[in-house]
Amino acid sequence: MIRRGILSAGNMLVDHVHQIAQWPQQGWLAEITHSERATGGAPLNVLLTLARMQAGLPLAAAGVIGQDADGEYILQMLEQHRVDSQWVQRRAKVMTSMSQVMTEPGGQRTFFHAPGANRLLDLADFAEVNSQHQIFHLGYLLLLDSLDCPDSEFGTRSARLLAQMQQRGYHTSLDLVSRQGDPRYRPLVLPALRWLDYLVINELEAGEFTGLALRCADGTLQQHLMAQAAQQLMQEGVRQRVVIHCPEGAYGLEHSGEARWQPSWQLAANEIVGSVGAGDAFCAGVLYASHECWQLQETLQLAHTCARFNLLCANAIDGAQPLPVLMAYIKQQQPAE
Repeated sequence: MIRRGILSAGNMLVDHVHQIAQWPQQGWLAEITHSERATGGAPLNVLLTLARMQAGLPLAAAGVIGQDADGEYILQMLEQHRVDSQWVQRRAKVMTSMSQVMTEPGGQRTFFHAPGANRLLDLADFAEVNSQHQIFHLGYLLLLDSLDCPDSEFGTRSARLLAQMQQRGYHTSLDLVSRQGDPRYRPLVLPALRWLDYLVINELEAGEFTGLALRCADGTLQQHLMAQAAQQLMQEGVRQRVVIHCPEGAYGLEHSGEARWQPSWQLAANEIVGSVGAGDAFCAGVLYASHECWQLQETLQLAHTCARFNLLCANAIDGAQPLPVLMAYIKQQQPAE
């Protein structure tokens, strides 16, 4: 049987997204100009973006949520988008993970996060997961307390999980969380890399892991170091594809040695409504293209396009578009022959 589709697991939460006029000084008030609720976290952002692409891929989610209103909302969203939720576990006496997200004009956002049920996701929750999906995507390391625990054989429990999923026939993919100065980056990420087919992370996360200063003190991107970071990550064991993305563009590296820098599509600052989930939208594009065996350039272009439409909305999902719309936009960016 040919494996087809994407199973995504990990942090499942609800984002309560608030737009504010400006970030206040300590002790002062800032007005909330608009509020809305949306699903968040790597599995839901990736899966619902893929669902809205309407490309016909079988999609499934795995994670832990509470028996509360936010948990019910997550299940409703999965059902609405026809995502299989049979491996989403509900637990009593624990709240569904949630974030209060403050979004300023221009898209800069600040998160206040309550880990909740995500702390409980562990190896036992995957014991019966053995579907015919092609790709297993996990996110985010450093925010999954049980899976981040040490393992005597694999280094971490998340590394053991990724190894198990590879052994069950999945191609594996991983995303991280951006936490500046967190000393756990190398000890928690390094053991997982040898069990990965795809790694899709941003320049901040790549810098934390590799120790390379991918941005200067003034914020300027050191683009030449993107290649060095990707090569270092590939050398640690990633089997097929490493992609490091940032607002300016993305650097992709294949195991064959093929590499490419692809600039982002340009957006004016006043066009950006929010950047919540932009990295996950980018990742969804990489995963779809990888699933379909697209070349590196086309993969990065699709990923940038998914992220570009994400930036036009305040939450992580509403900007997602059908695949024909994405492809038409890419075609419009190509120079006439």
